[in-house]
Amino acid sequence: MIPIHDHVETAETLNAQGCTLCERGEFKQALAIFDQAIALDGTHCTAWSNRGNALCGLNRYAEALAAYDRAIALNPQYHQAWFNRGKLLAEMGAYGNAIESYNRAIALQDDPRYIHAREAIWLNKQLIATA
Repeated sequence: MIPIHDHVETAETLNAQGCTLCERGEFKQALAIFDQAIALDGTHCTAWSNRGNALCGLNRYAEALAAYDRAIALNPQYHQAWFNRGKLLAEMGAYGNAIESYNRAIALQDDPRYIHAREAIWLNKQLIATA
């Protein structure tokens, strides 16, 4: 007889489910899933960063920033969390802090998206200054 195993949710599978929900714009449901992932593994920096993304989708920016900061505290080399943090700070108008976060992301991963996002801030600041 072949044993039947219950499907066990892991932090990684829950994180993937939460990402799918975020992509569909179902941020409240995604947040609940990311919280479950974090309950299983509080050191899962990707789940923390993705929790921040869900919170951004819910316009809960202070909590999102805290989630990105937690992801970075767990893994200072996690470039995506630095990028997400920069994106949020730029949306909040904290351009200097956003550039600092983008610079950290770029130092860790030379990704054209990161460079473009940083340059967009510089361009916006130039346009505002000349208006």
